[in-house]
Amino acid sequence: MTIKQLYAILFMFAAFTAFGQQAQVKTSIDSTKIRVGSQAKLTLKATVDTASKVSFPQGKTFGQLEVLESYPIDTIRKGAIYELIKKYGLTQFDSGRYVIPRLPVVINNKTVQTDSIALEVNNIKVDTLKQKMYDIKPVATNASNYDVWIYFILTLLVLGGIGYGIWWYLKKRNKQPVKAEPLILTTPIERATTELQNLEKKELLQRGAIKEYYSELSDIARTYIEEAIHIPAKESTTGELIEAMRNAVLRKKMSLKQETFEQLEEVLRAADLVKFAKSRPLDFEIAQDRNRIEKTIVVIDKSIPEEKPEDEDHTNRWLEEQRKKKEKRRRTIIIISSAAAALLLLIGISVFYIKDKIFGAPAKEMLEGQWVKSEYGNPGVTIETPVVLKRWDATKMVPKDAMALIKDLTMFGYGTLYGDIYIVVSTSQFKQPIDVDLNKASEGVIKTWETQGAQNILVKNEAFKTDKGIEGVRSYGTMALPDPITKNLQRAYYELYFFKQQQGLQQVIILHKEGDEYATQILERIKKSIELRSLNQ
Repeated sequence: MTIKQLYAILFMFAAFTAFGQQAQVKTSIDSTKIRVGSQAKLTLKATVDTASKVSFPQGKTFGQLEVLESYPIDTIRKGAIYELIKKYGLTQFDSGRYVIPRLPVVINNKTVQTDSIALEVNNIKVDTLKQKMYDIKPVATNASNYDVWIYFILTLLVLGGIGYGIWWYLKKRNKQPVKAEPLILTTPIERATTELQNLEKKELLQRGAIKEYYSELSDIARTYIEEAIHIPAKESTTGELIEAMRNAVLRKKMSLKQETFEQLEEVLRAADLVKFAKSRPLDFEIAQDRNRIEKTIVVIDKSIPEEKPEDEDHTNRWLEEQRKKKEKRRRTIIIISSAAAALLLLIGISVFYIKDKIFGAPAKEMLEGQWVKSEYGNPGVTIETPVVLKRWDATKMVPKDAMALIKDLTMFGYGTLYGDIYIVVSTSQFKQPIDVDLNKASEGVIKTWETQGAQNILVKNEAFKTDKGIEGVRSYGTMALPDPITKNLQRAYYELYFFKQQQGLQQVIILHKEGDEYATQILERIKKSIELRSLNQ
């Protein structure tokens, strides 16, 4: 048994927690760590015969990542086989750990899901070894029924106040309708030039307000483009704005060179980095960006054909429509925000105080229900659980070359990684004696969880011995998992148990949401019930 074969087996057990099958389309990325605003290149490779039809995913975003560029498909022919290679440029302007989700690739009307990949976006390098850890907070006590009524009455008062505010606002709007703003006689180029001059008079750069300077510089350019070319520039991303400009130039038969688009896009991208990624350009770069904006505005203005009277009427109508849409959108946001805040407040209080009393918590029902004590796998692992663990087909998740080293493989489980309670028992017997490193097996599980989106994983390892003297390793700690629906992070607590016996490996995984007192009691009861059958028996 070689070292490479040993680590292949350890990775196999790490893959148990992913519950996925090998993808038919290979997925890779050039770097799993980038800085904010930088580009990571995602590659999808499909191997098909020459008669197959393949459609790769399209979109402006993959999960929480923005698609900067979708590259043309590269085709490599190997006899009767085609290798189709599709690449995407992805970025994110906020630091954090993100997951490129499973993407659909359609091959001959059959959809194949790609592998998900974790991507870390950093502002600065962080030394996680020096990160301060905090003790787990004690369990909070439930409020009395009297407190429930107090919060309920307060909620009604808040809802009444919000409703009155909405009614008063709408009544005032009806009594005093907003008059149409008179059109300013100056042209868009005159307003933009004046605003650029006023920007310099504010001396923002002298005060070190780089972010405010670039924000106003970008707004001046976007406002001019929106008023002069009649595209929604202020509400568009940089990529959407450039694309809309290209379409408008063709429609209006304007003569703009590619250089003008490139200079405008470069300045707007720089403004995005300053505003969202806290980038700080040098003094000469700031002056260069300001001159580029002024030059670009002049070039665009000269390329706009002279408007006819009907064109001017069309422009005035367009500006009036934009003003009305903006006002309507503002009113809608106020109403929706107020209603949503009130609804969330009511739901939050109701769920927090009434759910456990009326509907019952799932973990509480499991704890108080009928428990089952059973033996799973070979060599057997006996544990007591609130539900019977179901057999999972682990052979579909293990590569054929790894299966060749295994004599017997079983896996049983309940729940999902993102649920309230997650329990897994897996056992294996190898054809030849293997000295398994249990700490490496634990590291493999942790790394697999990271690829599934887990963040801020804290790990502690210690030796563990059963009542019958069988020694193993216990790994435990906390982590943050993204909710599969809302994508909000929720804290979870886990414990892993690994045991090796001659040619056998036994593994128990228990995970639950942090702070759930009933789930904590379930874990303790399961942990105390673990019994292992020795291969010598």
